[in-house]
Amino acid sequence: MAEKKASTRETYETIMSELHSGNVAPVYLLMGEEAYYIDQVSDYITANILAEEEKDFNLTVVYGPDTSAREVINNASRYPIMAARQVIVVREAQKLKDFDLFEKYLQKPVATTVLVLCCMGKPLDGRKKTVTGAAAVGRVLVSDPPKYDRDIVAFINDYVKRPEYNAKIDSRTAYVVAACIGGDLKRLASELDKLLVAFPEGQPRVITNEMIEQHIGISKQYNIYELRDALINKDAAKAFRIIKYFDDNPKAAAAPQVLVMLFNFFRDLMLCYYAPRPVNESAIMAQLNLPKAWFAKDFVTGMRNFTPKKTLAIISKIKETDTRIKGINNVNTPAGELMKELIAFILE
Repeated sequence: MAEKKASTRETYETIMSELHSGNVAPVYLLMGEEAYYIDQVSDYITANILAEEEKDFNLTVVYGPDTSAREVINNASRYPIMAARQVIVVREAQKLKDFDLFEKYLQKPVATTVLVLCCMGKPLDGRKKTVTGAAAVGRVLVSDPPKYDRDIVAFINDYVKRPEYNAKIDSRTAYVVAACIGGDLKRLASELDKLLVAFPEGQPRVITNEMIEQHIGISKQYNIYELRDALINKDAAKAFRIIKYFDDNPKAAAAPQVLVMLFNFFRDLMLCYYAPRPVNESAIMAQLNLPKAWFAKDFVTGMRNFTPKKTLAIISKIKETDTRIKGINNVNTPAGELMKELIAFILE
């Protein structure tokens, strides 16, 4: 059986745990399309590995477009000045034209150098010698964006429970935040910070819908989650009322946000039809790896109201609407009208 690949979060937590315990590797290759975890690791190393008085001579931060791998390797091969280590951080390392020169350095990295290579965008091929070499002597993090709403909810839960925040948020409230803000983890962390500094002194640190509405600006009545709930239950009046509100108030929920939410739900609903029989809440939780039973209830209702054929047609219609909103095969129909057309198709 193939070994299960560790998730971004698992690898990130392992690396951060090692760093906090003082176990520092000579090389960190941080790559992927999600900047949040890459920035968290590199920023921690930059801020904490060296004492303040050591940084002037032993901390180097450069950018790929402004340097070369050869120059980075030359700097990494020297010894620290009046310190046990030196730290070299290369941001946008994917833009180094001679990146493959690191192959030789990684065969025998300098023990007193902490080299951090931050590569944004599509991850490097795991079979490349630079990747296998970095994994052999240091740590490699592939930072993938969250694929599912449940992954974003897990991030929210983990974030607010950090010791420095020590807060709580129930799953349904977290889902509202996830659905309305989306999977940009840096923006999500920034919005959560607004909530986490807003608790009155001495009050329970529990994030509520009222706090979300006040500090993030998400309406507890008209948000993406409420639209999804109306569609799942085929409440046409409520669905059209909400989509009109979104059209009149674009800041509440832009069309691309709504499309992402709808695509994620109906894609997962399609997967439910492949769950082992009998298809009940437990089977759906296992099929979609859902953390809470209430998540499954929505898919049970969805399976009752949408056939597999209709679900596939809806997914196709969502993709078509997305391309038309972007101006493909669409001369002048406004996004609001296209979204109303999509909602009508889903409900028919």
